Amino acid sequence: MKSIFVLIAGCTLAVSVFAKLPALSDEAKAKAAEAAAKTAHAGKVDAYQLCKSQDRTAAYYKKAGKGGADKSACVDPGAFVYTPAAPVAVAPAAAPVVAAAAAPAAKK
Repeated sequence: MKSIFVLIAGCTLAVSVFAKLPALSDEAKAKAAEAAAKTAHAGKVDAYQLCKSQDRTAAYYKKAGKGGADKSACVDPGAFVYTPAAPVAVAPAAAPVVAAAAAPAAKK
C-alpha cells in the first residue's frame, strides 16, 4: 500500500515538472529590467567605495614614510536614476501569398 502511494505521489510530482510557465508580462519585464539596472548601479557604487578606501589606505601608508603611489582616479557613479527604454513597435507580418491564385491558368 505504501509503495502505491509513493508511486502516485512521484508521478504527480513528475507531471508538475513538465508544466510550462506563462510568458512574462510587459510589467514583469519592466520590473526585471529595473532590478538589473539597480544591481549594476550597486556594483558601481561598491567599486567606488572600494577605490576610496584603497586611496585612504595608500595615503596612510605614504604618510608613514613607506613610499607608495599617488591616488588613483575614483569615479563617483552618482545617485541611481532609471529611465525605462521606449517600447519597441513590432511590424505586423505580411500576408502570405497563395500560390494557386498567383499561378496562371494552364492552357489546354
